Amino acid sequence: MPRRSRLVAPIAAAVVVIIAGIMLAANFWTDYKWFESVGFTSVFTTELRTRALLFVGAGLVMALIVGASMYFAYRMRPVYPPFLEQQGLDRYRASVDPHRKLFFWGIVGGLALLTGASAGSDWQTYLQFANATDFGATDPQFGIDLSFYTFVYPFLRVILGYLFAAIIIAFIAAVIVHYLYGGVRLQPQGQRATPAARVHLSVLLGVFVLLKAAAYWLDQYGLVFSERGYAFGASYTDVNAVLIAKIILFIIALVCAALFFANIYFKNAMVPMVSLGLLVLSAVLIGGIYPAIIQQFTVRPNEQRLESTYIQRNIDSTRAAYGLSDTEDQTYDAQTELTQEQLVQEASTIPSVRLVDPSVVSQTYQQTQQVRGFYQFPNVLEVDRYPTPEGGTVDTIIAARELEGPPEGQDNWLTRHLVYTHGFGIVAAAGNQVDAEGRPVFTEYGIPPKGELSQVSDGYEPRIYYGNEGAEYVIVNAEPEYDYPLDASSEDVPTTEDAATPTPLASPTPDSAQAPAGNSEEGEQSPTGEESPAEEEGGGATGGDSGQATNHYAGDGGVGIGGLFDRILYAVKYQEPDILLNSAINSESQILYERDPADRVEKVAPFLTVDSNPYPTVVDGRIKWVVDAYTTSNGYPYSNPIDLADATTDTFTEGNNTVDALPGNEVNYIRNSVKATVDAYNGEVTLYNWDDQDPVLKTWSKAFPDILTSKEDISDQLMNHLRYPDDLFKVQREILKRYHVTDANAFYGGQDFWNVPSDPAQDGNNPEPPYRQTLRYPGDDAPTFSLTSTFVPQNRENLAAFMAVDSDPTSETYGQVRLLELPRSTVILGPGQVQNEFQADAAVREVLLPLEQSSAQVTYGNLLTLPFAGGLLYVEPLYVQAGGGDNASYPLLQQVLVGFGQEVAIGSNLQEALNNLFEGGEEPLPEGEGSEESPQQEEGEGGAPSGDLATALEDAAAAYEEGQQALQDGDFAAYGEANQKLEEALQRAEEAAQGGQEEQPEEEQPQEESGG
Repeated sequence: MPRRSRLVAPIAAAVVVIIAGIMLAANFWTDYKWFESVGFTSVFTTELRTRALLFVGAGLVMALIVGASMYFAYRMRPVYPPFLEQQGLDRYRASVDPHRKLFFWGIVGGLALLTGASAGSDWQTYLQFANATDFGATDPQFGIDLSFYTFVYPFLRVILGYLFAAIIIAFIAAVIVHYLYGGVRLQPQGQRATPAARVHLSVLLGVFVLLKAAAYWLDQYGLVFSERGYAFGASYTDVNAVLIAKIILFIIALVCAALFFANIYFKNAMVPMVSLGLLVLSAVLIGGIYPAIIQQFTVRPNEQRLESTYIQRNIDSTRAAYGLSDTEDQTYDAQTELTQEQLVQEASTIPSVRLVDPSVVSQTYQQTQQVRGFYQFPNVLEVDRYPTPEGGTVDTIIAARELEGPPEGQDNWLTRHLVYTHGFGIVAAAGNQVDAEGRPVFTEYGIPPKGELSQVSDGYEPRIYYGNEGAEYVIVNAEPEYDYPLDASSEDVPTTEDAATPTPLASPTPDSAQAPAGNSEEGEQSPTGEESPAEEEGGGATGGDSGQATNHYAGDGGVGIGGLFDRILYAVKYQEPDILLNSAINSESQILYERDPADRVEKVAPFLTVDSNPYPTVVDGRIKWVVDAYTTSNGYPYSNPIDLADATTDTFTEGNNTVDALPGNEVNYIRNSVKATVDAYNGEVTLYNWDDQDPVLKTWSKAFPDILTSKEDISDQLMNHLRYPDDLFKVQREILKRYHVTDANAFYGGQDFWNVPSDPAQDGNNPEPPYRQTLRYPGDDAPTFSLTSTFVPQNRENLAAFMAVDSDPTSETYGQVRLLELPRSTVILGPGQVQNEFQADAAVREVLLPLEQSSAQVTYGNLLTLPFAGGLLYVEPLYVQAGGGDNASYPLLQQVLVGFGQEVAIGSNLQEALNNLFEGGEEPLPEGEGSEESPQQEEGEGGAPSGDLATALEDAAAAYEEGQQALQDGDFAAYGEANQKLEEALQRAEEAAQGGQEEQPEEEQPQEESGG
């Protein structure tokens, strides 16, 4: 082969190695600079130091064991090969022997590198072992603190695994060297090994069997994770057969190991062979057959009686591991009939019912508040609570207006990474109010921002550089950054002042349920005309003749990229030469990456599992993302493991690119121990120690000191926006499907197990998501912000239980899981059955049929379940969207469906729907002014109105009848005209009524409810 051809392969290999080395170096150094920019360099150095320690330690152990085995095999080689067949290997020895040192160090070094790299991935296991904190509780079988199983046992298993691998590889390497140099032969006749080779191999086998003895001893503690019995954990067979077998096998393994070591003196092949045979036979008979016999002939015929103790252990441990030991469980004899007096007594709870569905109104936000086509709202919005001017709180539908990317046709590297760098502002609407057309009433809206949230404090900063959308990285203070449009048109945005009264104006026709007039191609709907509060802080937005404001980033959330070396590093990291070539990047420029709030928290705290649903809040004039984070373990004795992905999947996560389930790893312990915040402007990450009693978090706090902030440092504003996390609730809900049963015998029967019902408003069998709503739990004096769900019996659809957890962190009962179990003697309709009743009820169909037969799209909102008047009330908003759901329209809340007991009804708002639940429409709930009886009515026979008022009411009644007839006929034009007449008649009636009351003393009016 020509010399030039021989050099091609080495040169190519060297180039590949150099490129890989540069990439690794660039990623390493940019990672360090990122941790330095967020103030968590201790996390980076601790992980690096631990990985290096394990890399060196495991690599050295592997190198020493394998290297020593190969060395001794070579030193013990015979001077003259005693076997004739070995003489055929002379040419191989002749070719290998001159390079034996190269082969030796290559094999040993390669194994050391591979082992070290593998061991480095176990750095978290080692840190937990080295910083283990006691749980203060012991397992019921061995009486050992639970920390042994959670922190110590996993690391001991890792060590045994690497030692087993090292001994096996050392044995194989020894056999190869002995064979190559004549110490071992493979022929079936005659002497197969020299005495020196027998001694060497016997020692290695002795060490292997000694490790096996240690594994048998450790196996007995692993029985608390057994899956042999009816329930997870050590079963009757494990305790009474397998445990004994493991101890016996441990003793036999020690004896066998001693026999292998004794062969150093015997130098006889029979001794190790007999020892190995004894060990294998014992493992089969004692470790396999004997427990199987006990399980088949003793346990199976008496399983319930024999396993009850171990099932009870599983129940108690599982409930403790998932934070359910203190679950408040009460039997709820739900009423199925309601008197008018009871309904009136519960009227005060009606205004707090959240009718606005966060999974439906996203399109409304998109159409009315997008402003430009490159802004984006998530498919499922968030539910938070914010103060009202009256001093209370209201459930609020909130979302961040994030930047999806540059406009269509302008998407290139420069615009995506240097110009369109950030989103702008929060959009929020009251959850229990809509306007007369069925649109949400906004409490925060527009660009520049207007509303209650941006006026809370001076210096409101609406820019969102860190969020769920946008480019992987952006470079700020280089090119002028697009900030917001200066020519955003001022449209009619409904606010709380426009909220409908309990008896709103007649709803528009389905075909008129569309976006406001003047909807431009890019969706310019937001009001303007005022100086933006955003201009007071941030970088100072500046405008010009371009019709748009630009921004200069004034934060310090990025990494400086002004130097040539830094630009080279990031050009290599992102494989983008334009980072190096762009001339606008200067000494003030910063690169912002790891912009997703959940990713930032996971990166600074890699030992945490973050909730899949970070949500935005406005705290002290800043937009901050709140990220719930969990400490998890799969080492809690007897606790039933659960797959997080399966447990957290529902209709919000399936087919939705903005809401994810948790990663699919199996755990059997979880705590919401950390509440994290990420500043949307500068990316600052703060980790709050939410549960300082969690032993897992205490262990990690020892490994990473000073990265957690005390819970006492949470500001009052932030505390008001923390909540019980979605994914933890889903996990606990999944566990309670079976583990609400606390008696072992009842658990074994399984007749009382539950299921989470499928979402009746959606196609498919995905579970119904939990819903956030403010409700008054039975026995409580006041409503609380809660997270709720329901259960149905296995293989049945009626309601079995209602689950709620207090989601208000300022409450003394925050995090308290509560169950209302319905007696089996009372049949309460489940969500699916109620939805079917809505579809089948004649009165409801009379309203829905014309809508469904039109070109409009009818959407059923979230089916809420809440305790009400001693029973359970179902409430479901119904949305209508014109044109079959095209891009120019959005859903409007037009009707409210309710169900109580066996009855269902429909109305234009919640009060009307509840009134319609009563035969004859007696309307026990007040719906507006003059709802109280007047003295004249008490004295007379009815106090019938007269004059203009009577005429107006007659006209309103006639217009209503016309509208209903038109609706049945499908004549939406006539329906719209009738609604206009009805509106005019009601206006005249209101004016006439006010004129008649001018001489009457002013009375306190009942609280208005604006639910629909």
